[in-house]
Amino acid sequence: MILKIFRMEHNRFVPEYKTEGAAGMDLCAAIDEPVTLQPLERKLIPTGLKIELEHGYEAQIRPRSGLSIKHGISLINCVGTIDEDYRGEVCIPVVNLSNEAYTINPDERVAQMVIARCEQAKIEVVTELTETVRGAGGFGSTGKL
Repeated sequence: MILKIFRMEHNRFVPEYKTEGAAGMDLCAAIDEPVTLQPLERKLIPTGLKIELEHGYEAQIRPRSGLSIKHGISLINCVGTIDEDYRGEVCIPVVNLSNEAYTINPDERVAQMVIARCEQAKIEVVTELTETVRGAGGFGSTGKL
C-alpha cells in the first residue's frame, strides 16, 4: 500500500512509524505558537498534511495513549476516519478531558494515523435476521467477568 503525502507550507514533519512493529504513525501539530486547551475545551489542530489513499483503504486518526493517560488529551470523535477520496488537510479534533489546562506545542506529536483496509457493504433489506444465543443483548448483558 502506497500512502501519498503532500506537505503544506506550515508542515515540518512527515509522519513516521517510530518502531518496526508500530501500527500507527505519529502526526505532529503544524502550529506556529503553543495552543492551550482548558478543561473540557476542544480545538482543531492542523497537521500541514494532505494525503491520498489507495482505493479500498481508510486512514484512522487515533489518540496517542501517552497524552490520553498522562494528560487527558483525546480526540473528540474517539477515532476519526479519513475517506479515500478526501483531499483536504488532515486536522486533529482534540479535547482536554482533564481538570487542568494543557498546552500543545509546535511540532508536538498529537495523534496517530493507522491505515486500514475497508470495504463498502452491499445493502440487502430483509424481513428477519437469523437467531443467535445472544440475541438483542448488549451493553453489559454478558456480565462483568
